[in-house]
Amino acid sequence: MTNGKMTEMNTINPAITQEALAHLGDGRLAYVKAIRSEDVAHLFPQAPKIAPGIKLFALHSADGTPIMLTDTREAALANAWSQELEAVSVH
Repeated sequence: MTNGKMTEMNTINPAITQEALAHLGDGRLAYVKAIRSEDVAHLFPQAPKIAPGIKLFALHSADGTPIMLTDTREAALANAWSQELEAVSVH
């Protein structure tokens, strides 16, 4: 504090670089994210066409690489577990 006022800290510099983020978890971390069927073609270009308006779940590696797509969160978590990945959810 200076003269009774708080001074701002410099928080512009990121704490982690993109390169470090790509290597986060050393291949052991993944995340589960709810997506809409309209987003499937962008994330999984090889997937067949899916009707619009369906809630799905995607499992991604820590660097964002899509791993699998399913209709339940539990199935995505089970797939992560079978691949010995630590899965977290993102919102």
